Amino acid sequence: MIKRNKQVGQFRIADDVTGANDIYSNLRPRFLHELIGREKEKRIFSMMVESVKMRRKDGEKEAVLDHILLYGPPGLGKTTLAYVLANELGVNIKITSGPAIEKQGDLVAILTNLEPGDILFVDEIHRLKKNIEEVLYPAMEDFKVDIVLGQGPSAQSVRLNLPPFTLIGATTRVGLLSAPFRDRFGVLQHLDFFSVKELAEMIKRLVYLDKISMDERAILEIARRSRGTARIAIRLYKRVKDFARAYGSKDRITQKMVQEALELLGIDKLGLDELDRRILEAIIKRFNGGPVGLKVIAATVAEELDTIEDVYEPYLIRAGFLKRTPRGRVATKKAYDHLGLLKHG
Repeated sequence: MIKRNKQVGQFRIADDVTGANDIYSNLRPRFLHELIGREKEKRIFSMMVESVKMRRKDGEKEAVLDHILLYGPPGLGKTTLAYVLANELGVNIKITSGPAIEKQGDLVAILTNLEPGDILFVDEIHRLKKNIEEVLYPAMEDFKVDIVLGQGPSAQSVRLNLPPFTLIGATTRVGLLSAPFRDRFGVLQHLDFFSVKELAEMIKRLVYLDKISMDERAILEIARRSRGTARIAIRLYKRVKDFARAYGSKDRITQKMVQEALELLGIDKLGLDELDRRILEAIIKRFNGGPVGLKVIAATVAEELDTIEDVYEPYLIRAGFLKRTPRGRVATKKAYDHLGLLKHG
């Protein structure tokens, strides 16, 4: 069970997620066996957790998990997996993010406040500054941290011992981590998109917790339009419930209601939203299907490049609407067909 932790400086520390009251918090699995899908990850992390427990039984009281780097598109459960591992080992988890750590002293304050066995979860770890990243090198390898006391010629470097801990980093852009930093993680685990069946299981759990009735076809309709992403499935489910309430049918939701609600939101049958379609239409109509660079696409649709690259492009490529080439992005025949456009040339 994860305990409520104190505040350390400006950083948000994890609350006791097991005490959450709303159903969406209760949906979050607490142990590995409760995870929907993720069979490969469950086997890997179960093995690691059991190894730590056995080492502790054998007298190695301060045995901890090796450092873990989780990477993949947003909304696939990287934070949830960190909570699950903390629960499996019965340890505290403390949370921060790369952009929140502005100075080396900020990171040192967090590290020196850890207790033996704690998990430190750093979201968007690719956004750590280089000098801050380097503070983590001895911390990860030797559980030590160097601090400088004083200034000028009288300054002294002091090495402090840290309790054994596990760093879990989450990133959508693993390529932005430097090789020396990336190599210090004992496990690099890629999280892929969920299947429609797995998303349907998550929605069924929500329906059960909500104590409402929803047709099997309605559940599958939401799952198919959720882009393989748990976070999106939950969001669409909430909006469908809002729609049903507004029309006085909150206790029984049909496939037709789901279709009407998602069409109102601009989510089509394959899960594409307005920006997805604008991206594809820009490539097809303005650049004859590509190839075209990502910066040009971002400027054309007036959206941040990082948003397109991290949030939209992975699904469009996986779903077969886009191809990456050395010269840029190219729209596929499936994109033309889906938008009802003719391919020229």
